[in-house]
This record gives sequence, structure tokens and C-alpha cells, in this order.
Amino acid sequence: MTSTVADSRSGGDGGLGHAVHGSSWLRYTPRPGVFDEMMAPDGTVRPHWRDLMAQLDALGPREMALRADRSRRLIRDNGVTYNVYDDPAGHDRPWMLDPVPVLMEEREWIDLERALIQRAHLLNAVLKDLYGPRHLLSEGILPSALVYANPAYLRPLVGAKPRNDRFLHVLAVDLARSPDGRWWVVDTRTEAPSGMGYAIENRIIMNRVLPEVLPALPVHRIRNHLSVIRDALIASTPRTRENPRVVLWTPGPLNETYFEHVYLARYLGLTLVEGEDLTVRDGRVYLKTLEGLHPVDVILRRNESSFCDPLELRGESALGAPGLVEAVHDGSVTLANALGSGLAESPGLMPFLPALCNRLLGEDLYMPSVATWWCGQARERAYTQDRMAELRVRSAFDPTGPVLEGSQLDAAGREALREALDRHPHAWVGQESVALSTAPAWTENGLAPRTLVLRVHVCASRDGYVVIPGGLGRFAGGDDSSNVSMQNGGGSKDVWVLSRHPLGLPPRFRAGEHPITVVRGVRDLPSRVADDLFWLGRYVERCDATTRMLRAMVGRLAEHGAGSVALDVVLRLMWPMGHPPFAPPPGSEAGDHAQTVRAILDANLQPYNPTGLASMVLNVHRIGVRVRDRLSVDNWRAIDALIDTLALWRHTNSVPVAGAPPPSTAATLTLRPEEAAPRLSAVLMPLQVMAGLANENMTRGLGWRFLDTGRRIERALHILETFENVARTSGETRDAALDMALELGDSQMTYRARYLDAPQTVPVLDVMIADESNPRSLAYQFARLGLHMDSLAPDQAFGLRTHEQRLAVRLLGITRTVDLDRMDLMEPADGRRPPGDSATNRSLHDTAAMPPPEDLPALLRLLRSLLTALSESLARQYFAHAVEMRHGSGAPRFHVADDVLGAQP
Repeated sequence: MTSTVADSRSGGDGGLGHAVHGSSWLRYTPRPGVFDEMMAPDGTVRPHWRDLMAQLDALGPREMALRADRSRRLIRDNGVTYNVYDDPAGHDRPWMLDPVPVLMEEREWIDLERALIQRAHLLNAVLKDLYGPRHLLSEGILPSALVYANPAYLRPLVGAKPRNDRFLHVLAVDLARSPDGRWWVVDTRTEAPSGMGYAIENRIIMNRVLPEVLPALPVHRIRNHLSVIRDALIASTPRTRENPRVVLWTPGPLNETYFEHVYLARYLGLTLVEGEDLTVRDGRVYLKTLEGLHPVDVILRRNESSFCDPLELRGESALGAPGLVEAVHDGSVTLANALGSGLAESPGLMPFLPALCNRLLGEDLYMPSVATWWCGQARERAYTQDRMAELRVRSAFDPTGPVLEGSQLDAAGREALREALDRHPHAWVGQESVALSTAPAWTENGLAPRTLVLRVHVCASRDGYVVIPGGLGRFAGGDDSSNVSMQNGGGSKDVWVLSRHPLGLPPRFRAGEHPITVVRGVRDLPSRVADDLFWLGRYVERCDATTRMLRAMVGRLAEHGAGSVALDVVLRLMWPMGHPPFAPPPGSEAGDHAQTVRAILDANLQPYNPTGLASMVLNVHRIGVRVRDRLSVDNWRAIDALIDTLALWRHTNSVPVAGAPPPSTAATLTLRPEEAAPRLSAVLMPLQVMAGLANENMTRGLGWRFLDTGRRIERALHILETFENVARTSGETRDAALDMALELGDSQMTYRARYLDAPQTVPVLDVMIADESNPRSLAYQFARLGLHMDSLAPDQAFGLRTHEQRLAVRLLGITRTVDLDRMDLMEPADGRRPPGDSATNRSLHDTAAMPPPEDLPALLRLLRSLLTALSESLARQYFAHAVEMRHGSGAPRFHVADDVLGAQP
């Protein structure tokens, strides 16, 4: 074996493969009979790969393994996922990025770029004709069955003309090499092409995985092309506006590429919307916001066309906006890509593209598609049936459908397929089974060849189309697999297009070239997002409160023992907070208390328990996914850390519960109480990080206000629940309850610094209820709620307060005017309310003029009713899109029951 990259040759390596660098640890054996991207047929490394492989060789095997691990950690930290339907390993599968990129020469890329731009113009012209005059059908260039039988051909869209006749704004083309090194088009995506966001994220991660390698090579950048895409979207608005509203329409978090939807919305500065966020009125599309309906000018569509309008297209769809097709015909909105553009990705079009190119563009097709025979023609069908063992058979209409390899079918399978071709010949195509090229991928044993497909994105610009330099390389998961699919365990690669000349930094827009009106306080937050942020705040606070309560429980068991009054107080508090039937009855034995603690811990770790900690954490993750475009990367990492911490807790230090029957889903496991306290403290850490990031990093817009409003309402409800328990105690039990209240409110240090004495009722009430300087007090929560309600209120030029403002003023006024020294601090012994305690049975308008109650239980009930009324009023005003009759100052009249608990989602 020779000692330089330039002179490396195949030779007597004993079957160990070729060293890609002299005396290198990088040994690589290409597959015979296929084109390898890195290794030439004579065993030498291709010239444009040599610098890269020399640098990788210099890193050494240990460092390369560390870089691969760094790549996985970055993907995990950034939350890059690819959703796999019905995956037993989990719905959100981490994205897979190989640390070895794919390199392409600039000369070769220029040829690809020219061919792909031609194909974009060609497919756009095909759509323009088929949804317009349909000359291609009348002239017989395209068979009618290939169009009219295709489900992607949407007849309600015939006659709709997009602005500038541009049907395609973004398309993705899958390329592969044949054994002779020629590039072929194997598939095209025009309906909702994916991969662009993943390609950008791959490049960002590779910059951190190989920071000394990537800058040293003249690699074309890809991020700057996104400004071209954004400018083209803005230019396609159907009307002239200074700031047109451009949105990215996603099917939702369950979509396989939802991460990319969030990523592109952030990167392009677009509003991420779902179908329920849009409505059509009088032929125009509007976004439902807290301020009413705002017109939408351009929609970057990432869902299937047939789901976009349940009136005209698929009636059972819950993802669409009724009336959208009408708006498209009226030309009041631009969709990118246009509805019905999925017709252009039909595999059945491939054999007709050369003729279509000559007819529509007047030139030959620069890049061929993989050899394809449409079985709707007798000769092509007979050829496919006769050569079935050598071909692949797939749907003529659905490019994502299954591919049947004739060589893998037995005699009975081939005969059944022949019969299917005879029954519905127009629905099938036969394709040449090409041995695709390979590229080196990193494995535990070094480099190994993997089948490669290159996805390249072509995007509309103001003047035509541009190709993003590079793209998304996808490779098969197994050693000999030819099925390149992320759904089937494949991975991705960054694609580097090398320039022949050194690349400097790209030119940037100079400030002042395009004057922009400065704006602040944008109020176009969709109502759905406001609702989700509100409940995200509530569930985060519920997790915090539940974790602190569980920690107090195990701490008292360890410090005071199983039969202590302190432990009994905590257990009795957990009964009204949703943890029956574990709270023991009066007179329970000490041993029962210890068993109850273990049972409560176990119940909180079970996801099927709706009031348990695990269920609440899952709700935080579920809602966080829905508003991910509103959260920073650090905030998302905190949510991931919360999930990881709880999962680690559930699977370590567990022992079976003696004599406990297993539930239907899994065996009952309980943590040892002595191990629970540090685990619970670990759960609190990401919750505190989320709170800190929200307070320090989020702009004080409407989204932050709803998030914080949810937290303040939930925290206030928890404080009320705690002191309702305090009011039911006396004597030694009262002392334990007060100490617990201070611990749950994280206010023990505050109390001790002020009083240097054991907890007493009135001082504790002052710290936890009336002290506005304590961020864990009721008064503090009400003060913050008042500020939020003032910010949410519309124009108050005439001084009229909204219903939400008046409720917040009432709540804060009660805590500011209550006389704790004169208050009766006990619940009546018989559990009944005194005759004068009727405030909570009155309407809120009647109670507005009443002084605060003179006993603690009645005060707590009143505050709970007002707080619940505030939560319900927010839901009616901002989340439910309901039209209510207004009275007087704009406050809806409704009765509040005296025993209503906190609002539930």
C-alpha cells in the first residue's frame, strides 16, 4: 500500500479494503459494480475528495468517534426529529446525520443546476396547461387516463391561475447515479417538498462537528439562498402592501417533518399556522388572531392539497380551511405550491417528459429520468410483464407508494402482479432497477459504503428559479440495502459543492437600501397559539407544585417518621389535589403511611394517571411541540431535559411493591422513598430553567403574557388549595401545616429572616397571601395578572375596563385590604359555612362592592371563585372564538358557582 492519497491504489490488502490515505486507519472497500462517490474504479481517491480525507485521517479513529457522538448530541439538543408513523421505538425519532459529507465538483454541479432549472420550468408549464387549456391532452401528447385517473388532479382547481402563472415555488428532485456515473432523476416532489430545513440544519451541525475542516474547503454556502426564497414569496402577494402577511401552513405536530415546518417558519420569519387558524370570508383568507381576523396574502403550504378545503376537495378533512378553493379562484391569496401541484410528481409522467420538453420549451431534456414504462400503453405493459424479474413496478400516481422489486417476488407474486397490470394498467409503471451509487458513511467499524440518493431543492426567485447549492444526501440504513428511506432507518449527509476558487463572505444587504417602518408589539398571535401557551404555563406550574409536594412528603417521611403529624398533613393535602385513594383515613397505622408514600410515588410515575407528575410532564411536552416555533432552542432543551429526567427516574432504583396487583399496562414499580428526594430536586431544575428563560429571554409580547398568565393562575390556585388545608387544622397539626405551606411556597428563608421564630398563622398568611414583594405570594400573582390583563385589553381611550381587568382588580384589591389580624382563621367544625358567607353564591357584579369576608375559609373560597371566573373569561374572550352579547362596559354577564374548581382543558 502506498503512502499518499494521490498515489493510493488497490492492492494486496488481504481483503481488508483500500486505505484512503497512506498508512491510514481509514480503510474503505467499495461495492463492486456500482459507482462510488469517493473511490475511483482503480482504487484511488477521487481528486476532489483528497483534502477532506487527509483531514479526517489526521483526526484519528478516536476523535472521529467523538465527532460522531457530538453530532448526535447536537441533534438531540436542537430537537431535530423525524416523525415515524407507528414506530415502536417512539414517535419522535432523532434525526440521523453522518459526520462524513458528500463532495461534488463545481463543474459537475453547474450541469446539474442547468438541468434542474429546466425541469422546474417544464413541470410548471405542464401544470399551467393541464389546469388551463389542456392542449397536451387534445394534441395527444399526454394520455387522458394518465391525468384524469390521477387523484392528484383536482378538477375544482381547473381554471385557477396563480400570480405570474407560477404553480411551483419549491420542488425537490431526487437524483441518483447509474453505474457509469451519470445522474438520473428518480423522483420529484412538488406537492409539499421536504428536506430544505433539514439540509440547512445539517450544515449548521457540520460546522460544529468539523470546525477545522469545513472552513478550510471552498464549500458553497446554502443559508443565503433562503433570503431569495423569502423575497420571492413576498413578491408573489396578489396585492401591493408594505408588509404582506406570509404564513407557513402545517398539518400539525403529527406530521413526519413537523420539525422542518417549525424550523423554516423561524428561519424565514413566517407565522406557523394550522387549518383551525385560518378562515375564509367573502373569498379572502384570514388569520384568526386575538385582535380579530387579519388577511393572509401568501401561504407556504406543507400539507396535501386534497386536505386543504373540506368544501371542495376532501370533505372529511379537519385540516383545511373551508372556502379556500374559492379564494384561489378569486386570486386573493397565493399558495406555494399551488393546489393540485402534486400532479407533476406522478411517476407516470416520466416517460413523456422528453416530448413535453420539446413541445413546451422547444428544447431537449437535459437530464433523463430513470427508464420508465407507463403500463397504460399496450406495448409498454407487455414489456413490463415480460421483463418483470428485471424491473421495479410502482404506482403511476403515488410517488410515495410501495415499490415492488420483481426480482424479489416468487412466481405466484409475479403472476398476481401481472393480473393487477391487466385489470388497471393505467395505474402502474415499470422502472429500470438501477444499481445506485454509494458513498462512505461512518460506522463503529470505520467507513462503509452506503447507497446514496441526493435530494436537491429548486426554488423560485423573482426572475426564475435557483438551485440551492448542495442538498440533502440520504443513504440506506443497511450494508446491502437499496431502500433509501428515512422511514426505514436511513440516515442523512450534508452535501458540499466545492468551488474552483476561494470563497469569501457573501455580500449582505446594507441598511437603508429598503426603508422599513419600525414596529413593536405585534398583536397577530393566533388564538390557538395563545390557548396553547396559556396551558403550557399552567402545566409547567402544575409540575412544579406537584414535584414540591412530593418532595415535602418524602422529606417528612425521612425526617419525622411514618406516624408523624407532619407526614399526615401532607397526605391529607394530597386528597383534594387529585391523589385518592392513597390518603389514609384518621387513625391509620404508621406502617400504612409508609406504604401510602410508596404508592403515591408509584402513581405519579405512571403516565396513565391523569393527575400524576408523569402525565403532567407529558402534557408539557405535548403542548410544547404545538408551540415549538414560539420557544427558543434553550427552552426546548429544558423540556427535553424534563422528559429525560423523569424517564431516568422511572427506570432506576425501582423495587416491586409487595402484594400489589399489577395494572393492565405494566408491572407496578415503586421507587424507594429515600431515593426520591434527589430525583424530585432534579425534576425541578428544568422547570426552573423554563421559568427563568421565559422571564429573561422572551419578548414581552402577547405570547409571553398568556404563558405567564397561565403560570400565575395555576400558582394562585395551588396557594389557595394549600391554605384551605391549613384552615382545617389546629394545634400541633396547624404548626405542621404552616411549615408545609412555607416549604411549598419556597418562602421558608423569607419567613425566618423576618421573624426568627416558629411559623405562626398571621405572619405566614402575610408572607404567602398579602406580601406583593414575595413572588410566591397570592398578592404577587394577582398584581402580575392585573398587568397582563391591562396589556391584553384593547384601546382604553374612554377608560372602560374589560371584564378580565375588573376581575384582576378585585382579586388584588381583596389581598391589599384584608385585615389578617382580625380574621377568623378556622373552618367551622361542622364543615358548614356561616349564614353570612354567601358571597360566592352571588354574581360577580354583586360581590364587587362587598368588603372581604371576615373568616379565612370564606376568603379563600371567594378568591377561588374570582380566579376561576378570570380563567373562564379568558377562554371565552380569546380562545373559544365565541361571539357574546356585551353589556355596559363590555363585560359578559354570567353566574359563577361557588364550588367551581380550577378550569380544566
